Amino acid sequence: MKKLLFPLAIIAISFASCSDDDSMPTPVDPTPVDPTPTPAVELKLFTSSNTSGAISYTDLLATTPTPKSFSVSSTDSDGIFYDPFKDQVILASRTNNRVDAYTGFRNSIITSSTALSLGFSSVSDFTNAREIAVSGDKVVVTQDQNAGNGNISKFYVYQRNTSGFTLLNTYTVDIKLWGIHLEGETMYAIADNTSDLVVYNNFFANATGTITASKRVTIEGLVRTHGITYSNQDNVMVLSDVGLASSATDGGLIVINNFSSVLSATANMGTIAMSNQVRIYGPNSLLGNPVDVAYDHVTNDIYVAERLNGGGQVLKFAFPTTNGDFAPQTARNEAGVTAVYLLRR
Repeated sequence: MKKLLFPLAIIAISFASCSDDDSMPTPVDPTPVDPTPTPAVELKLFTSSNTSGAISYTDLLATTPTPKSFSVSSTDSDGIFYDPFKDQVILASRTNNRVDAYTGFRNSIITSSTALSLGFSSVSDFTNAREIAVSGDKVVVTQDQNAGNGNISKFYVYQRNTSGFTLLNTYTVDIKLWGIHLEGETMYAIADNTSDLVVYNNFFANATGTITASKRVTIEGLVRTHGITYSNQDNVMVLSDVGLASSATDGGLIVINNFSSVLSATANMGTIAMSNQVRIYGPNSLLGNPVDVAYDHVTNDIYVAERLNGGGQVLKFAFPTTNGDFAPQTARNEAGVTAVYLLRR
């Protein structure tokens, strides 16, 4: 918008200078366009753990952001979400094989509580949960295949209401599930043990049963992806690479700018070339097994749940514009960290 104001101002001045009568030119709105995003009301970072029986919360708008820990009724959790309107923290419990909703989170902060209050839970429908994604009143859980569930990977779709979760649909898929991201009706998922990204369009329109991906693409140079997040505000996709599970130095982050166009230009079963990626890899990055990622489209910061180094660390990176072995801006230990969720509103 600012580019339009300057030439319009010149035109207005020209008319005023050359006019032979006293009529005034059409005024130009003098109000400048402010490109600064609306200040955040809330900017909060949440993490879950598969060892501690606790979640962490950090108010990033505080003068000195300091993580706070709250115990929950699940020692092993993977996948976390916070709803600021219902004031609920939602977790996928691997300990109890269910979705848990913890209510009254703000009150827990005000009263300096050390434990969250469990409001309600789903039935124990799944095993080996790996991630959750939320779209409106729908909560999706990924079940990663293992011997305990007959080596079946599934999406579990729940309806969330005021007092519980109702299982709506289950979708069986032919990939090993881990990280997911919902964007309206589009589900982005990673195919664990591969370098592939899978897309399911019109996800919620499917009936219970086996579903087929709308598109599957390979990310060149990626060994084994886990974490995934997408920002439609600036059309950025962020993926994590855990590499070898045993290596503490071979992990990485991959950023794909202009993602929708890159994906559209890539054929089904095609490859997104490294030329379309910006990559952070190397020992300085502290990335060994980055299992989950979150992204702030305003500051462009990337938050990572690094599971291997230090027994678990929460890392923050500046947005990379070139490939490199970049050190995180901040790093803090968090035992068993498995998931990271950022709320900005």
